[in-house]
Parts: sequence; structure tokens; C-alpha cells
Amino acid sequence: MAKKNRAILIGVIGLAVAIAIGCIILIFADLGSGDSKEGGAPVIEGLKFQEKVKLKYANQFSIYKYKGGYAYLEIVDGDKLLVVPKGKKVPKNLDKNVIVVKQPLQNTYLVSTAVMALFDSLDALDNIKFVGTNHWYIENAKRAVEEKKWINAGKYNTPDYEALINGKCELAIQNTMILHNPEVKEKLVDLGIKTMIEKSSYESHPLGRTEWIKFFGVLLDKEELANKVFDEEAAKVEKLENTKSTGKKVIFFYVNTRGNVVTYKSKGYVPEMIKIAGGKYAFSDLGKEEDNKLSTINMSMEEFYNTAKDADILIYNCSIVEQIHTLDELFEKSPVLKDFKAVKEGNAWCTSRSMFQQTNKMGSIIQEMNAIFSGDKEAQKKMEYLFKLK
Repeated sequence: MAKKNRAILIGVIGLAVAIAIGCIILIFADLGSGDSKEGGAPVIEGLKFQEKVKLKYANQFSIYKYKGGYAYLEIVDGDKLLVVPKGKKVPKNLDKNVIVVKQPLQNTYLVSTAVMALFDSLDALDNIKFVGTNHWYIENAKRAVEEKKWINAGKYNTPDYEALINGKCELAIQNTMILHNPEVKEKLVDLGIKTMIEKSSYESHPLGRTEWIKFFGVLLDKEELANKVFDEEAAKVEKLENTKSTGKKVIFFYVNTRGNVVTYKSKGYVPEMIKIAGGKYAFSDLGKEEDNKLSTINMSMEEFYNTAKDADILIYNCSIVEQIHTLDELFEKSPVLKDFKAVKEGNAWCTSRSMFQQTNKMGSIIQEMNAIFSGDKEAQKKMEYLFKLK
């Protein structure tokens, strides 16, 4: 009996040892994979986790800090990047899908137009070597194009692979448009060109878009400046938090070349900007049945008219279409707009072409909206991104 009990005890101990060894093997097999996590942070071989950066509005990325100046950037359902400080070694056994960015980051291919303003605010235009367009409305970017500081390496779906390789591109920064052409990203990566997709356009809060400056602040080793820029814009919005709604109904749209209206879904950053500024977006449940990530929706002018004609404020969106300056030009888009209440009462406004390239100025844009909705004539005289159509 004693022998039998001893045998059972030995068997139990053996099983426990085997399980322990198995667990140790699994832990070490996971090191550097980016899947195993320590307090929510990826476990990276040789690095000690320090903190997760707290974000106020953005929810499409996370920043994990490690001792020695290392940082791990994780985009929701997207890319993972490890930022390696100048002079430091790349950790061993990293997952092959982790993009390693060695500082200082140079020779960037900036395709995402929303990111240019963030680079500009970080005084990092010299870190760019390639762009996807020469059409910029940001003054420093326009000047860089005029001075031929950058190489136009083609838009997101038609990059000049040869130019990027010959110019030793270190990182291509794409936006979600490239998801329509996954073969392009695949080819860039196959050619050895590190490529990430930023998802600031998926942020539902306007300041979430601006907060992406913290992501690029880490990449460019300019975190202090990134925090300063963000805090200044956030303060402008937070001052309006206790502002009572004016109750004024607002429409925000443009007319495309087919004569259809392109406006915003009810859940998204533009309706949120309108709400923060004290307005009420005219469409309460537009696009709620759609499952895609697009923030806009197309409709016929007839459909639009039924809800929009009685809106108090009309804002025509010229950020991605030809700029208009007058009511007559607005009516050329559709004569029906003459019948809108906002037009009749002198409350037809327009955005500048630069408005949505100014990702770093969301707080300022919301302030201007508030000046319109509240009827603040003095503030309206100083506006940069919105103006009245006459």
C-alpha cells in the first residue's frame, strides 16, 4: 500500500514538473511576439515595461513605454511598431510583423494628408523625403513643395517603388485608403519598405484625431512638443464643454459631380464637432444601419432637401472639392439650395480648402463653429477656416 501511495505521489510530482516546464517553454516561446502581455503591455525580450501612456480622446492606438527610451505603438486591428532609440539595439526574437523604427526617423514617405499638419506642428517636415501629392494648404508644406525639398512618389495606390528604394525610404505612412488596394502595401513590404496605416480617420471624437500627434511625437522623439500642441487644442474645446446648446439645426455637406449630396453620418467626428460647438446636427440617425467605417454618406438632393431645408445653419464643405466663395456659386451646385431657410436668413457658410488638412487645429475649428452658432460677430471677423457666403 505504501509503495502504491509512493508511486502515486511520484506520478503527481512528475506531472506537476512537466506542466511547470511546459509553461516555462510557452512563456519563452511567446517572448517578443507582441501577443503575451504584462499589465496590458506586450512582453518584449530584454525590455522592462514602464508605463502605458494615457490618452484622453483617441481610441485607435496605444503607446507602451519601456525603460531605456523604447516604445511600442499598437494600432487597433492594425500595425504594431517598436521605436528603438538612437544608439540602442533592436531586441531579439521580435515577431516578424512588428515594424522596427530606429531613431532618428528620416526619409519618410508621407501619403496620409491628415498627418502633414501633425508633422508641421512637431517641426518635423525635414523628416519627410517623399510625399503622395504636391497639393497642400498648409503654408510650410506649400513652401517645401515650391523649394523642391520633397520627392512626389505618387499617391497611395500608385507609388513610385523605384524612387522609394533609391531614396532609401525608412517608413511609408499610409491612411486607410490603402485598405482598398492591399496589394500595394504588400508590394511595398516585399520590397523592404516598412509601411504603416494610420487610422486617425476612425476616431469618432475630433480631438481623437488631434491626439494622434502623440503617436507621431513618439516616432519622431518629440513627445514633449506633441503633448503641448495637443493640450493647447484640447483646452479650446474644454472651454466650450459647459456651453449651452443654441438649439440651431446645422447641415454640413457638399454636392458631388453627379449632383448627389455627400454629408456626414450622425455618429462621427463632424456631428460631434457641431454638438460641442453648441449646434444640433440636422440628421439624428443617418447611416446607423451601415456597417462600414466611412464617415460620409451619399444621397439624392431630393432626400437631402426633406430634412435639410429647414436647418438654421448651412455649411458647405469645400475641404475636398473645388472652393466656392459666393452664393451664386453655391446655387450652381443646385438651384434648390435657394429655398433653404439658412440661405434665406443669411446663414450660409463655407469651409476653406485647408480645413481638414488641419488635423492639429480641431479645437480652433470648433471655436469658429461656436462663433457662427452663437452669433458672435467679433469672433466671426477673425475666423480662418470658415467664412460666410454672400
